Amino acid sequence: MSKPIPAINRYKADLRELNFLLFEQFRLGEILGRGPFEAWGEEEVRTSLAECYRFVREVTGPLNSPADAQGCRLEGGKVITPPGFKEAWKQVYAAGWKGVGISAEYGGAGAPNSLHILVEELLSGSNVAFNMYPGLAYGASELIEVFGTHEQKELYCRRMFDGTWGGTMNLTEPQAGSDVGASTTTAKRNADGSYSIRGTKIFISGGDHDLAENIIHLVLARVEGSPAGTKGLTLFIVPKFRPNPDGSLGKFNDVTCGAIEHKMGINGSSTCVLNYGENDACIGWPVGGEEKINQGMPQMFRMMNGARIAVGIQSISVASTAYLNALEYAKDRKQGASITHWKDATAPRVSIIQHADVRRMLLDMKARVEGIRALAVKLAHHLDMVRVLEDEDAEKAAYHQGQVDLLVPLVKAYGSDQAFRVCELAIQTYGGAGYTRDYPVEQYCRDAKIFSIYEGTNHIQAMDLVGRKLGQAGGANLQAFLGDIAKFVATNSAHPVFGEAVKRVGAAQEALAGSAMKLLTWFQSGHMELVPLNANRFLEMISELTVSALLLEGAILADEKQKTVAAEHPDHAFYEGKKHTALYYARTVLPGVEVKAKQMLEEDRSALDIPDLAFATV
Repeated sequence: MSKPIPAINRYKADLRELNFLLFEQFRLGEILGRGPFEAWGEEEVRTSLAECYRFVREVTGPLNSPADAQGCRLEGGKVITPPGFKEAWKQVYAAGWKGVGISAEYGGAGAPNSLHILVEELLSGSNVAFNMYPGLAYGASELIEVFGTHEQKELYCRRMFDGTWGGTMNLTEPQAGSDVGASTTTAKRNADGSYSIRGTKIFISGGDHDLAENIIHLVLARVEGSPAGTKGLTLFIVPKFRPNPDGSLGKFNDVTCGAIEHKMGINGSSTCVLNYGENDACIGWPVGGEEKINQGMPQMFRMMNGARIAVGIQSISVASTAYLNALEYAKDRKQGASITHWKDATAPRVSIIQHADVRRMLLDMKARVEGIRALAVKLAHHLDMVRVLEDEDAEKAAYHQGQVDLLVPLVKAYGSDQAFRVCELAIQTYGGAGYTRDYPVEQYCRDAKIFSIYEGTNHIQAMDLVGRKLGQAGGANLQAFLGDIAKFVATNSAHPVFGEAVKRVGAAQEALAGSAMKLLTWFQSGHMELVPLNANRFLEMISELTVSALLLEGAILADEKQKTVAAEHPDHAFYEGKKHTALYYARTVLPGVEVKAKQMLEEDRSALDIPDLAFATV
């Protein structure tokens, strides 16, 4: 019998880094107290982060490892979540952490997006499986808030925002994964204006659980007579229990959980097979009413965009705690003598952080974690500026929204790819110990693998980038992005410490611009097959360029700030770390942008030209 997993907190976060991004690099203080953020000041933001960190270390963090070991179970058609989850659900809502980003109209705090995503990082990093349940409820209720009828908003939003009811989104079917348009779930109109729903959905995160009294499913289905493909899909509100007009629960709505998937990670999150209408008694209502029939995909994309950002935050959160745990282990674990005494068998053993390759791994993890977090906060900053400027300056608000659209696939895809690599590197830092359940990094690695797959695989994100986002607004969003990079390079290329690294950013920007033109040429010349072959490569290029610029921007700021801090002050070392991190990334990762650009110019077709039978003779 295996030994039980102790209920201890292993989650770690660096609040100094979070506050640096908010108040020093992205200057959140300039918009606090303005417009939609009138109720927020710097002290409120800092206190919120500190209190949330305390909460997750005490409440959700200790449940992470036990929940991974115990998982969810299906009893009598109902999902039972791991011990402690029901209490944590009540506590996270009572403490207000799931209401930080919700508007005051629905009882929330209306915080800036920049703060909201960092609160979500703390919640996810401490227990990503648990936080998926309220996260899905938030996304579903936000969609109803945007697209629902007045009656739907009144009935569902507040109850979903405050945790009384949960929520999900349902796209995937056994025969329709990424090909959503192949959905066969049907909706037949009833005389009272409701619709009878029938079909099966798979891989539904939080599809059933015992945390909330009701679960509101958002289900894509095809109304009889609607067109084939995605244009004929409608989004329906399908509750587990039909609510009465006053919000009390009515009869069971014929939504059953057929199975729980047995997964590699996030075992505390129930990933369900849901059957709708097996007894012809499942009722749903179109989101937004009858006039929104066949508008399901545009509506669902609203939730999916939020979900994709959320996956990026999950990625950062797990990668960050994996790095910080590996760092702690490297400081404590003694193994081997210093390289300066490598011939002396009697030399004292040193902490492994003293070994060059371990230091390389630690700095690599630090750079990637801080880089993808800066990327996510940059996106959130643009979202905040949209909210501040939408009634003041439509042109500037449009610029910021354009940058949001461009950055979403980067945050999701690059963030999740790098998170898995950071977690793998954290295991390597531990050595054999990291491969055991005595330490948390093996779970982090298993949990992180799903991030590059769900909410649209990372290749889908890359195709969204090159097929849709680069051409949005006639290419103006990309041009504005490149212009921002060019301005940064022009301003800082003569910097006495970072000038050479900044010039490398300029070279990478030129390579990226050339590669964007190459994609356009393939589109226009009929060589479409080369676009998906290179889409992932291009997404990596633009992500690495952005991350390097952001790290250098932070390092230049840190260099100035460090001059005002005494050498013995903790901030002196913090700022020193920012400088080395940016230089490492610029010297070891950023050069890959130009290499990838040259690879695109090669137009290598090997993967296309190799015959199917030539992959293997088995």
